[in-house]
Amino acid sequence: MSGGLPIDLILFAMVAAFLVLRLRSVLGRRTGFERQPGEAAPGAAQPVPAREAELPPPVPAGAVARSLPDPRSPVGQVLMRIRGLDPAFDPAVFLNGAEGAFRMIVQAFAAGDRDTLRNLLSEESFAGFDQAISAREIAGETQRTELRAINGISIEEAELRDTVADITLRIVSDQVNLITAKDGSISAGAEAVTEITDLWTFQRDTRVSDPTWKLVGTRSV
Repeated sequence: MSGGLPIDLILFAMVAAFLVLRLRSVLGRRTGFERQPGEAAPGAAQPVPAREAELPPPVPAGAVARSLPDPRSPVGQVLMRIRGLDPAFDPAVFLNGAEGAFRMIVQAFAAGDRDTLRNLLSEESFAGFDQAISAREIAGETQRTELRAINGISIEEAELRDTVADITLRIVSDQVNLITAKDGSISAGAEAVTEITDLWTFQRDTRVSDPTWKLVGTRSV
């Protein structure tokens, strides 16, 4: 997705404001999604240094259905080409990191944590998220989100333009999303659990030393 992000699509994709996750703890090793050293975990009511944060145990890998494309498929061939440019790239590890990035980004959005978003989003994507956060702040509204389950995550598309790689993921989750107005009433969303399918695209230039994959586009289907 190359244009600015509509506010309603961003709000529809948010999850788990109360989960405090750090990608280094989720992944256990460097994949390019982790936060810079020393940064605090977002979303806590009273932030604590990241090194002191007590995190919930990570969800076992088998609890979330993960799907990798056949290496012989067009998408699988692109992933092989990406690995040719970056030998450290592993599609399976990428999916683990992407799940953590999904949780971290939507949590940071719900908390209005612009610093975390700026580190993990492209400039254009950040501008869309920032606009939505500002609109919420001006209106005096509060984002409440809950992630009930991530049902599946898979690599849907992959593209390599020169040394710039794009990978699009399909993420299926059960969520509760609502916006609370100043007076405490619900101005958008509902308490009901809804299954949401998101397509998120991450991008990285394999020439640069920074291993971070930046979120460049989101949409719900």
